[in-house]
Amino acid sequence: MTNNLTVFIVDDDPAVRDALGLLLGVRGYRTALFSCAEDFLQGWQRAWAGCLLLDIRMSGMDGLSLQRRLQELDCLLPVIIVTGHGDVNLARQAFKAQASDFLEKPFDHDKLLAAIEEAFSREAAVRGQLRRQQEGLNLLGALTPREREVMQLVVTGRHNRDIGPALGISVRTVEVHKARLMDKLGVDNVADLVRISMLADQA
Repeated sequence: MTNNLTVFIVDDDPAVRDALGLLLGVRGYRTALFSCAEDFLQGWQRAWAGCLLLDIRMSGMDGLSLQRRLQELDCLLPVIIVTGHGDVNLARQAFKAQASDFLEKPFDHDKLLAAIEEAFSREAAVRGQLRRQQEGLNLLGALTPREREVMQLVVTGRHNRDIGPALGISVRTVEVHKARLMDKLGVDNVADLVRISMLADQA
């Protein structure tokens, strides 16, 4: 369990909210309680980390609608859908919208805690990937225009002897640019160079 992660609970039943808050608080989890989807959306901040424990049937905006809206906002919080009226169609819709898990009330406490830990791990993996991507983009941003040109030709499989004439420079100059750009990017082989160069296409 990570101390800076929060379980955000959205449920319009105050008894369920309080019970979940108490259960998770006793287990050492930080919680934040919301009585409706609208309140959660109004308060939501991009920096929030943890997971969302979301009731699927609520007055006003329902859980699936909130889940879809959060997708549109690129919210990174994994969503655990909970319901007292589980059915296959709702579960299918929840997973199609990339729910982390789907649990039925009354809760099996062990399954609930396992789902939360899995959601935390899932979010950490996504945030780690995004952090590595940003670090790679920052490194790419440090390349000179000529180094970028050399890199683009290297990652397409061109040899130094072909790159030189293509750019109107000597093979020796190509070698210098290639060595410098690989040093800046912290890579020592073409495979890693290809991987980091692809970040620019994903951005």
